[in-house]
Amino acid sequence: MTSPGLVEDPRFPGVSIHSSSYVDDPASIGPGTKIWHFSHILGNVRIGSDCSIGQNVMIGPNVTVGARCKIQNNVSLYEGVNLADDVFCGPSCVFTNVTNPRASVERKSEFRPTTVGRGATIGANATIVCGHSIGEYAFIAAGAVVTSDVLAYALMAGVPARRIGWMSRSGERLGPDLVCPRDGSRYAEDPLGHLELVG
Repeated sequence: MTSPGLVEDPRFPGVSIHSSSYVDDPASIGPGTKIWHFSHILGNVRIGSDCSIGQNVMIGPNVTVGARCKIQNNVSLYEGVNLADDVFCGPSCVFTNVTNPRASVERKSEFRPTTVGRGATIGANATIVCGHSIGEYAFIAAGAVVTSDVLAYALMAGVPARRIGWMSRSGERLGPDLVCPRDGSRYAEDPLGHLELVG
């Protein structure tokens, strides 16, 4: 059963789009994706299957969103931002694409990319400064400001964000034993200080 206001667009079989939202051509949207109120998908955007695009979201142009992503309310994904599968973007989190913007200076040739790895979480009101990558299954705490690359599984908090621990694939903070309290999966740090799943 389709929720009130959600309609299927013949351009995108199996996709539900709220009647208050707009999708510009060309765009690619996978089946099972829902786009809620007052959102705008610009041209040359690719969105995977089974995504949830919340209220007042802007994506594009030239942005890729993987499958099963959840983009919460009031998020803008500007050109240069690309999300892998299973990424969670919390309400009102912020992405940038220019490091030194001025209203009177054209800087479209200076966009810097931001890549977000599979399974990563961006907390509510966090800010991701452009030109950095966020590793898979990293967890950015609410309100954090990311100004450098983020390791896979890192738990980042503060302004500027610093690693304060490790997170499991299930989204649980790891203790000294590096065993996930939810699913029992085991992790280990390599000699370079990176975390990896070992069992």
